[in-house]
Amino acid sequence: MLIKCPSCNKFNRLPLDRVNQKPICGVCKASLLLGPIDADQASFKEILSHSKLPVIVDFWAPWCGPCKMFAPTFQASAAKYGEQVLHIKLDTEANPGIGQEFSIRSIPTLAGFKNGVELKRISGALPPAQLEQFVKELAN
Repeated sequence: MLIKCPSCNKFNRLPLDRVNQKPICGVCKASLLLGPIDADQASFKEILSHSKLPVIVDFWAPWCGPCKMFAPTFQASAAKYGEQVLHIKLDTEANPGIGQEFSIRSIPTLAGFKNGVELKRISGALPPAQLEQFVKELAN
C-alpha cells in the first residue's frame, strides 16, 4: 500500500504487516502514522485485519461540505494520536461496496475498530474536543 508522508508529502510503499512497527518515511524519516491514511476497499479490509492498533475510520465523500469542514480536525487528531490510533479516511463514493457493507447512511461517519471489530460509531462533523474523546476511548 502507498502512504503519503504527512511531513514531506512523498509516497512510501508500506507492506500492511509493517503498519504495527511505527513505520517512518524513507525520505525525511518522519512517522508515516501522523496523518490520515487514505484507504480503498482492499487496503481497508487488510488494515482492519492486520492492525494491532485501534482504528478510527472517517467515511466521507468529496462532494460533502461537512466532510470538507471536518477534514482539518481529523488531520489534527491524526497528527496528535496517530501512533496510538490509526486514522483512516475512506471515500464512500469511490468505494461504495464498503459503504454498503458497513451500512453508512450519512457522512461524515466515524467508526472505531479494535481487532477488526466495530466498537463505536458516530455521525456528523465532530468538534475537536468530541473527536479527542472518541479517540481516547478507542486507545484505552
